[in-house]
Amino acid sequence: MFYRTSGQFKTTYESDQALFPIKQDMILLAVILAAMYVVFPMFASEFTFKALLVPVLIYSLASLGLNILTGFAGQLSLGTAGFMGVGAYACYKITSIFPEMNVVVALFLSGFFSAAVGVAFGLPSLRIKGFYLAIATLASQFFLVWLFEKWAWLYNYNASGAIEVRTMDIFGLVVTGPNASPVVQYYFVLGIVSVVTFAMINLTRGRYGRTWKAVRDMDIAAELVGINLMRAKLSAFAVSSYIVGIAGALMVFFWKGAAEPNLFDIPMSFQIVFIAIIGGLGSVMGNFLGAILIVALPVVLNLLPGMLGLNIGSATMEHVNVMVVGSLIILFLIVEPHGLARFWALIREKLIIWPFPH
Repeated sequence: MFYRTSGQFKTTYESDQALFPIKQDMILLAVILAAMYVVFPMFASEFTFKALLVPVLIYSLASLGLNILTGFAGQLSLGTAGFMGVGAYACYKITSIFPEMNVVVALFLSGFFSAAVGVAFGLPSLRIKGFYLAIATLASQFFLVWLFEKWAWLYNYNASGAIEVRTMDIFGLVVTGPNASPVVQYYFVLGIVSVVTFAMINLTRGRYGRTWKAVRDMDIAAELVGINLMRAKLSAFAVSSYIVGIAGALMVFFWKGAAEPNLFDIPMSFQIVFIAIIGGLGSVMGNFLGAILIVALPVVLNLLPGMLGLNIGSATMEHVNVMVVGSLIILFLIVEPHGLARFWALIREKLIIWPFPH
């Protein structure tokens, strides 16, 4: 069978701790990347890029940032959308003050502003945790949205109160603005998400990842064995907010094209929390699976009546979307409370030993 692992021996510690200890995992990832980089751009329409592929990638990256904090470090946060807004507004101001700066550099610089704000609001984690920490991060959500509305300097004193992305290019190729090609923007977002995801996979497998997991599992025991809790918790807030800030900048510059403060509201924060939980806390792959379910599935359900020749109103379909997605969430949490990533891990284990009973 495809996942037969007989004959794949590990003779060194390095090979046993490799990123792909099983050859079939590497083949499967190669197939997925080939589909993302080659197949989809060849056959997908402009609507597919704008409504499905790009949003799924951006929300996956935002969920990955939250998962670093909540899934790996065990620190609850309900202010993810606010930190995304910090990244978006920071990128907008950087490109406004330095109009000749490469947008890639501006994107990665904007993450540092979000990381700094994340560390500031992560300071309460040194004294409180659990539900109380979640409320503290929720307060950051209200404060940041209020700041985006009231501090006119952030949106260059625009009368509409919104930030509008101007046309920018890289090596003569337009990547932002109304004239940018959806395919170009998709490749740009896909490249950024791929690089950040690969970096986070390696980071969570290393010293920082082991430190975060120790704090998550039992912070008192982690402190007793010599782990600096302040450094561990604040580093998790910094890395998480940095990734979330990049996701917010990608959302405005390569998807929305403009944004008002209420874009980064509480429902967005909860949506990202749902993606992380449904995908699987403490999993990198789960963020993409959760985004497909929460972000892409409603779009597909809206298109389904037209494909089947049914005349169903948009308002009715919105209610159907809520019921279907909500039912699937409940079903998946009942079948596998640890998320879709664990669900896939169980399927993979069964494929490895098939046709023998588990």
